[in-house]
Amino acid sequence: MRRTRKITVLAAAGALAIGVAACGSDDSNDGGGGGGNLSGKIALDGSSTVLPFAQAAAELFNQDNPDVKITVGSSGTGGGFEKFCAGETDISDASRSIKPEEAAACKKKGVTYQEVQVANDGIAIVTNKDLKIDCMTVAQLKKLWDKGSTVKTYNQIDPSFPNVPVKLFGPGTDSGTFDFFTDKINGEEDRSRSDYSPSEDDNVTLTGVEGSKGGLGYFGFSYYEGAKDKVNLVKVAEKPGDCVAPSTQAIQDGSYKPLSRPLFMYPSEKSLAEKQVSGFMDFVLKNQAEIAKESQIVPMTSEQLTNANGELKKGESAAG
Repeated sequence: MRRTRKITVLAAAGALAIGVAACGSDDSNDGGGGGGNLSGKIALDGSSTVLPFAQAAAELFNQDNPDVKITVGSSGTGGGFEKFCAGETDISDASRSIKPEEAAACKKKGVTYQEVQVANDGIAIVTNKDLKIDCMTVAQLKKLWDKGSTVKTYNQIDPSFPNVPVKLFGPGTDSGTFDFFTDKINGEEDRSRSDYSPSEDDNVTLTGVEGSKGGLGYFGFSYYEGAKDKVNLVKVAEKPGDCVAPSTQAIQDGSYKPLSRPLFMYPSEKSLAEKQVSGFMDFVLKNQAEIAKESQIVPMTSEQLTNANGELKKGESAAG
């Protein structure tokens, strides 16, 4: 489903960890990668939404830097920050900004960092192929997903919807996608009905929706791009009649409201002092459009890229 190249599984301990195999050197794609002169290790973990972008970035970087060993984990945004603030990783992938309590945990451990946007995303609402729902308003989504919801069939939300039992799938509570969705739809992070099937693995959510007649779920738009033949996409409307489907343009220009969002990498300042880590982050921003295309994620606008470069330079300057 993902367009990845020569990825080998190294380990799994609560989250998928992968190593990116060297693909040989290609001087035409130096992109700040150091021309093959870098070595050492880089550990990333965090958002499953950012995972394909991080994988693609690592693969492309290794083409010029085969002596850098990169591992990429996927324990969710929250799980990634736990490891990051404990000093276990160099870069934390995130589909939301760091929370105050997470920032406090990093501060307690002496972990300083920089928030660097690397791409864009929109949350896609999807249904089983046999469940025909063209558009849902934010109010209807809240009625379905809010804490304490008693909706059992879709026609309880709207009489025009199918009289089919509700079967819901979505990310678990460690997911930044869960945090973002519940905040934008239900008005408060973590506020959600609990009688759904949660998973930090988007593959599990997809399989659940695909295999259940009344299946409905949500995950990052980039993930839908690789699964569009398996599920239906539901348009979203802030107000009745304003239905918008997520797309690269709608996510970049913000018209896919309210479910568009930035995606981040958080490098620690300690790690940025290491040449392979700063080289990797420089490479990511210089090649973000190519990496986004490879991983089917929405690239940044030129303004966003300028801001991201500025934030990274702050971190590199602080790292000395």
